[in-house]
Amino acid sequence: MTLFVILLVIAALVFGPGLWVQRVLERYSLPNDRYSGTGAQLARHLLDKNGLSDVAVEKTPQGDHYDPEDKAVRLTDDKFNGRSLTAITVAAHEVGHALQDHDGYAPLRIRSRLVRASRNVERLGAGVLMISPFVGVLTRAPGLGVLMFAAGLLTLGTSTLIHLATLPTEFDASFGRALPMLDEHRILKSADRPHARRLLRAAALTYVAASLMSLLNIARWWAILRR
Repeated sequence: MTLFVILLVIAALVFGPGLWVQRVLERYSLPNDRYSGTGAQLARHLLDKNGLSDVAVEKTPQGDHYDPEDKAVRLTDDKFNGRSLTAITVAAHEVGHALQDHDGYAPLRIRSRLVRASRNVERLGAGVLMISPFVGVLTRAPGLGVLMFAAGLLTLGTSTLIHLATLPTEFDASFGRALPMLDEHRILKSADRPHARRLLRAAALTYVAASLMSLLNIARWWAILRR
């Protein structure tokens, strides 16, 4: 019974944020014609108003994000061409990151460096996981293979730790940048503001939710290690 409760709590912690974020984003994605402009048009408008005409607005299949290296706000098709409250709010959130970059917001710079570093670390971890069984066989030291396997598991969790550590950056983009812009330019319908706050909270948690889901891969590898 105790084990069941523990597993239930773990499942809630891992799946809960992602399911909540998805539910909120989907809830306000209809009607799709609630606003006269698309998410891409709003992003372009807000960027120009803030003197960021050099920042591009692009469509992507890779998830909504701001790329500080290419100086581009990238939106998925439903946000890029959509006119829903979700499209408008998420676009403003990503413009918030562009403003952080323009202002030299230190936490964003730190996060960008950590994310770039984590890619190499995760590739290293994946490589270690793949070769660890062979190392154990070749060296006839199973303990060394197990140690390498465990090291690989730890490196796979770096992205989750990074997103958790940089969560304040996401909330600043939502509530320190996006919401004030939406208010200043009178973008939102008055009835939508409370819902926009909920959406901005969801936008801030998107990366964290995705990272928590990635922990399932670590759990899977851990199960293999325990066999």
